[in-house]
Amino acid sequence: MTSGSAHELVLGIESSCDETAAALVRGGREVLSSVVHSQAAEHARYGGVVPEIAGRSHLAKILPVIDAALSGAAVTLDEVDAIAVTTRPGLIGSLLVGLSAAKALAWAKRKPLVGVHHIEAHVYSAAMERAETPWPCVALVVSGGHTALYRARSPLELERLASTRDDAAGEAFDKVAAILGLGYPGGPSVSRLAERGDPRRFAFPRFRAKDGSLGFSFSGLKTAVLYHVRGQDATRATPAPEEIPDREHVAASFEAAVVDVLVEETLRAARRERARIVLVAGGVACNRRLRVEMTARAGDAGIEAVFPSPAYCTDNAVMIAGLGWEHLRAGRIAGLAADALSS
Repeated sequence: MTSGSAHELVLGIESSCDETAAALVRGGREVLSSVVHSQAAEHARYGGVVPEIAGRSHLAKILPVIDAALSGAAVTLDEVDAIAVTTRPGLIGSLLVGLSAAKALAWAKRKPLVGVHHIEAHVYSAAMERAETPWPCVALVVSGGHTALYRARSPLELERLASTRDDAAGEAFDKVAAILGLGYPGGPSVSRLAERGDPRRFAFPRFRAKDGSLGFSFSGLKTAVLYHVRGQDATRATPAPEEIPDREHVAASFEAAVVDVLVEETLRAARRERARIVLVAGGVACNRRLRVEMTARAGDAGIEAVFPSPAYCTDNAVMIAGLGWEHLRAGRIAGLAADALSS
């Protein structure tokens, strides 16, 4: 097979980190079903994803999740035209579970197998629900493991413009949530607390490269929050949550600092690229303040900010099936020799 039709039905499989997901999407846009099993509760006690636990959970859930997606779409594997699966980047053990399942189904049913880049799929998720094509544009992918800007000429042509020099934005949310005694994952818990706070109460630092280059850094911001809460004495333990004064204001001021940097760097990239559209995707794209600030400030600059629906911001298989269809249409078939890569 060298090309795909506009109506082909793709089964997408995603297992790059701590969500086991499967979805049926027709023609790259029409979502017939989407099933996601989250492992958040399994990792919460550790304050982050434990690769061994993630891999074992994927093993237990991958086939039931695929079965549920097929059932939800009211189709059988025989009716599927191709299978798309995340092959990179991610936890190698987790990726191999999804890839092995996809290979087995493709071999058994003689279906084309398409390998999908997880980050490129996040970018595509922001375009799936838009009536008109957004390309070319600038894309921001912001999540627990990734914070980067891309020049997107088409769904299959992405070039990285800049990325974080240390922590990803979502990782910073997780670490600050731990400092403030909040639950995992940190993004939603910090945001809920921040709703009751004043984002201007504390002037936490905003990163800007001295040479004017694009990029992100959240390590200094995280450290500033830690010292604000604990004090400058490195030997002093972080106080108990109930003993942290103005905790909601700390959360709000931290969130505002993260959002300011994300918005400013994205719009600087858009101006440099003369882009009239920015796509914003990844788990942190669910953040309400980011959605409001990016939309408003981009609008003031004559730029349209496009976000996926919240369900498609976090890891899901809809975006894998959607971008998989684009690969299929371009004749990019991976075959059973496809391998998983962590980066």
